[in-house]
Amino acid sequence: PDEEAERVLFVGNSLTYVGNLPAVYSALATANGHPTESDMIVRGGATLTQRVSDGSVEKALSQRAYGVLVLQERGGDFTCSFGPDSCVESRSALEELAGLAKKKGLRVVLLGTYQPHPNSSKKIVEKESTAANEAGIAYAEVSERLQRLREAEPDLGWFAEDGMHPGRELALLNAMLIYQALHGTWPAAQPLQVKGPIYG
Repeated sequence: PDEEAERVLFVGNSLTYVGNLPAVYSALATANGHPTESDMIVRGGATLTQRVSDGSVEKALSQRAYGVLVLQERGGDFTCSFGPDSCVESRSALEELAGLAKKKGLRVVLLGTYQPHPNSSKKIVEKESTAANEAGIAYAEVSERLQRLREAEPDLGWFAEDGMHPGRELALLNAMLIYQALHGTWPAAQPLQVKGPIYG
């Protein structure tokens, strides 16, 4: 491992690991002069509340010297899609995990989720951005950008075969948005090779 590399911990669910966003982000950042290694704590359908309860993020942050924590909530939790408690719990979990990381000097980014319908998309962006603001962390907005890009480039592989999870282009877009949130600039347009397993 590169001792100079910045270590990034991704915490999320299948929206994070389908398309292997951590590997794509590491390759993108490294190719743009920011050597990066990524780890992830993920499970299909997982919520940030579960990661607070099981202490896995706290344990990981105490075991390795991470520089960045990227959090992604299950799609719909911030908009109360799983009942009124879900949005209260998700905001509380986001604040707790962000607080843990900031105490250790990490930069924290909330990576947004996405909704296909325009009204739902606007709502999720509003709720996610509010949650990130209240937690005092950066927010990488995905849903509205994805709407515009899909309109402009409908033939690109935005989604995996199930039509829902990130495909190659969406994984790359997510990586670019995290890069922009952390470095304040867009990565250079150049060929990119990602070495890593692709998870279903």
